[in-house]
Amino acid sequence: MSMNLGMSTEISVIVIVVACLAIIPVLIAGLAVLSARAQTPKDLGLVENHFVACPATPNCVSTHSTSPQHGSEPIRFSGSASEAFARLQTIVKQQPRAQIITAANGYLHVEFTSRIFHFVDDAQFLFDENQGVIHFRSSSRSGYSDLGVNRRRMESLRTAFENADPTIDSCS
Repeated sequence: MSMNLGMSTEISVIVIVVACLAIIPVLIAGLAVLSARAQTPKDLGLVENHFVACPATPNCVSTHSTSPQHGSEPIRFSGSASEAFARLQTIVKQQPRAQIITAANGYLHVEFTSRIFHFVDDAQFLFDENQGVIHFRSSSRSGYSDLGVNRRRMESLRTAFENADPTIDSCS
């Protein structure tokens, strides 16, 4: 009798493992479809020289937000805004899976695509020469939580910008 019970338990474990393995491709396909359906947000850009507010979801960070969940300090620069603009573009171009969509008049829009599921995050930068700061907003196009990816990316770009050689040639 104990021999049958042992075989029954082994078979149950095998069935559970096979079922889990069968679910994984379905989940991956579902995430891929979700990523493919996420379109460029219509509210990108500026409204009265400010970014649109972050949504209630935790997958956004912005220097124009006063909420602790979404807020961040702008990136400081010295020198001209055009030099800072060129410097940040150079740094962004070095990031994996980053594509500059718009770069004009002190405004930069960049799409960052995740490696595995190809989720797209939209990062926007606004250069304020009078204050010597770069405001930013970075938000996921889909999903609820990004597990802090947008905030970490902006902090990483801040660090790279602060540590970059200010004489860096953006054309090289």
